[in-house]
Amino acid sequence: MNISVVGTGYVGLVVSACLAENGNDVIAVDIDEEKIARLKRGEIPIYEPGLAELVKRNVDEERLSFSTDFDSAVRQSKILFIAVGTPTSEDGSADLSHVLAVAEGIGRAMDEYKIVVLKSTVPVGTNRAVKKAIAGITRHPVAVVSNPEFLKEGAAIDDFLRPDRVVVGTDDPAVAELMKELYRPFMRTGNPVLVMDPESAELTKYAANAMLATRISFMNEIARLCEKVDADVANVRRALGTDSRIGHPFLFPGVGYGGSCFPKDIRALLKTARDAGIKLELIEATERVNEAQKIYLVSKIRDHFADGLKGKCLAIWGLAFKPRTDDMREAPALALIHALIDEGVSVRVYDPEAMDEARRQLASVEGKVTYCKKSYEACEGADGLVLVTEWNEFREPDFGRVRDLLKEPVIFDGRNIYNPDKLRDLGFVYFGVGRR
Repeated sequence: MNISVVGTGYVGLVVSACLAENGNDVIAVDIDEEKIARLKRGEIPIYEPGLAELVKRNVDEERLSFSTDFDSAVRQSKILFIAVGTPTSEDGSADLSHVLAVAEGIGRAMDEYKIVVLKSTVPVGTNRAVKKAIAGITRHPVAVVSNPEFLKEGAAIDDFLRPDRVVVGTDDPAVAELMKELYRPFMRTGNPVLVMDPESAELTKYAANAMLATRISFMNEIARLCEKVDADVANVRRALGTDSRIGHPFLFPGVGYGGSCFPKDIRALLKTARDAGIKLELIEATERVNEAQKIYLVSKIRDHFADGLKGKCLAIWGLAFKPRTDDMREAPALALIHALIDEGVSVRVYDPEAMDEARRQLASVEGKVTYCKKSYEACEGADGLVLVTEWNEFREPDFGRVRDLLKEPVIFDGRNIYNPDKLRDLGFVYFGVGRR
């Protein structure tokens, strides 16, 4: 099929490469001339495992191309994916200005029937708004499909090529069949293509993220309770996970969730509820718990250094909001670092992929942050180590070396990846989240 994907951000680039990998002819379009020039040179602007290789292979096979010529891409393609950003507005709603601008551009450029697929995360009613925007400009017929993405950063390629499910929101049976045909090669294991009305498809994305976010905040609350009653959250989590009604995923307590999806989508869902005249108390609590959890380790650090935090230096391992990405949007590390700096602490930071992004995100506290090239370098002369993001290289470090580099052998484990007994035997003072 001839397809254009408008937007070469995280979602757009993954969608473009994966659709091309399956034999489609895909044009990835963006108004950012510098970004398109970089992509044409083979430079991938984001870190996602496997993406660079996938893009290169499909460019070499001439199935994937990059362009700033929006009008030409529209006319060449039967299916047009919209994959532009929907950032959070001041009132918490999703900013649809980019989506609607693309819709209007499609209306001006299209010269025949087109199928427009909404891949951007958008609130209920956007499908109708996009169709209205296009129909107000052109007389050519158009179908608008809601097709939310369910990509995990760090595993996005596998998520797209082997999805748990594909959600297609349309009231047109012929369009539904075409979308099934497009996705059929990815569903060979028997996972479903779920066809539903556009409104349900739009809400499904937010509901899924809200459920996952709620599980995280729930376990963080349980972890805090464990500390107060001398229980161990690791034991509680294992027992909960064996319940077939619950399962193990997203029951790991820590320093809270971040990234480009959960925080933004929770706020947009709450705004949708307010506009509908209802109060989502559970989801509101999920957000409150998460914001508090991001700086939960600060209280442990403060209690340990009873003589005060001013003048202390701490090593921070992990800055991205999760492993296998360089994304620091809403990252717990940012809230933690700012809270520590406010108390007079300087930090030495290291992340395998997010160092350039960290310099941009932490520009306002320049001089209080030392950016290190290696994990052990961050420990040199620090008063303690704080583990924030559970990259694989942090899981089994040389603890003897870490102990010798630190001024004081203390570890604040924000992801519960270390064995407390082992570290104590090695001479460390250990603090986890909900651990005995």
